[in-house]
Amino acid sequence: MTARADWKAPPPRRLREILERLRARYGRPATRIHGAPVDELVLTVLSQNTNDRNRDVAYERLRERFPSWEAVRDAPVEEIEDAIRPGGLAVTKAPRIQRILAAISEREPPEGEERAGHMDLDWLAEAPLEEARDYLCELPGVGRKTAACVLLFAYGRHDVPVDTHVHRVGTRLGLFRPGASLEQCHDEMLRLSAGADPLEAHVALIRHGRRTCHARGPECGACPLRNICPWARERSTRSK
Repeated sequence: MTARADWKAPPPRRLREILERLRARYGRPATRIHGAPVDELVLTVLSQNTNDRNRDVAYERLRERFPSWEAVRDAPVEEIEDAIRPGGLAVTKAPRIQRILAAISEREPPEGEERAGHMDLDWLAEAPLEEARDYLCELPGVGRKTAACVLLFAYGRHDVPVDTHVHRVGTRLGLFRPGASLEQCHDEMLRLSAGADPLEAHVALIRHGRRTCHARGPECGACPLRNICPWARERSTRSK
């Protein structure tokens, strides 16, 4: 598909209409806020370039083998690699996880708490959103998507992770400017999701991308968004 030269930034009500239709098709997401930011950080690293099942197996093996995140941080990297091998790219992910944990430990703890080994991110729950996001993005190998996952799923902060599915579906629906960077797409989702549930926005677009709006062979004929999707209209015109 060619990039649309006539793209205009849609108003937030556009996303709300999309979510209403997806809610009718897939229901409301039941994902809960879990309050465990370090867990979410590690889980998101493990999710890179693999499926949910392999990610979860790698995460469970890591938690079973080590009693704490401090133990993961201080273990020989080969042991981390062995634990997370089912998730793929263990040689890359193991040192990345350890660097992230080490960086968290180096942050000055709140007054009255010991410095050594401190690994607490609870302050993210109340910090200004931009400050919390900037801190997470300064951690080794952490970008906007991972930071948004931590803020949203750990604390329910208003951020919307833009993963592969959200990016594809959002671009096809005209939510993002064609060719926009992931940074720009994250900013756009923040604007569009004003007045909406950010968790529902993220999960609903992922569900739609997995079940209907596939990267290859999208099921446009069965899509509840077909008549408001510029990509589907263009695809239909080209097929005639």
